[in-house]
Amino acid sequence: MSYRALIIDDELLSRRILRTFLQDESAIEVVGEAANGPEAVLQILERRPDLLFLDVQMPEMDGFAVLREVWPHYQPFVVFVTAFDSYAIKAFEYSAADYLLKPFDQARFRQAVARVKQQLDLRENGGVSQALRTLLAEVAPKADFVQRLLVKENRKLFFVKTADIVYFEADHNYITLHTASKSHLIYDSLTQLEQQLAPHDFTRINRSCIVSLEHIVELETHFNGEYWVKLRSGATLKWTRNYRDNLQAFYQRLR
Repeated sequence: MSYRALIIDDELLSRRILRTFLQDESAIEVVGEAANGPEAVLQILERRPDLLFLDVQMPEMDGFAVLREVWPHYQPFVVFVTAFDSYAIKAFEYSAADYLLKPFDQARFRQAVARVKQQLDLRENGGVSQALRTLLAEVAPKADFVQRLLVKENRKLFFVKTADIVYFEADHNYITLHTASKSHLIYDSLTQLEQQLAPHDFTRINRSCIVSLEHIVELETHFNGEYWVKLRSGATLKWTRNYRDNLQAFYQRLR
């Protein structure tokens, strides 16, 4: 059984060492590398690796911040890799699969890989380790719902606040985030995104659209239980009858 790994470290030498050690691990394929936090978040969500070799101290976002960003969307196993033993307690509080303290030798590395492969095999065979359950609980953001979304455009990474989004429009697995002034494209499922948005701020009005309740100016009856939704931006969307139950969210907003 083979697994996909992502190496995340701001030091080129450290990434090379990890990649070299992994060449002897036939069960693990390296699918990418990242040198900073935002790049790591993007690659995790795009490549969906089974395993992360994750540095703690990195520019812009540390390793723990990376996990907080991706965990609502995807949960790989994690081996922390760092030169600072002061992070060890926190890493194991997060139920890391293992913790490698730099500099480490190949024997210690193999020990970590053996440990995480055992957990990966357990998951593939239908079981879920207690470590993974705990990690999900520990690393989940304190806020119940996402406050911003990561966007990649023209080789740049940045966040868009959900409070600035007027509506989401899906086309297969791509979603356009419409703000008052710009539009941005992300790769995600609208159904998954819907579960991450605050229901008192956003509601789904048709199969391919989620709208911000704050930006609705008025509803105009159409026919057969459907409505035209007029937004402050000037856009008009259709609220279809299959999503009429979600009208309650709009009515509660009026109170």
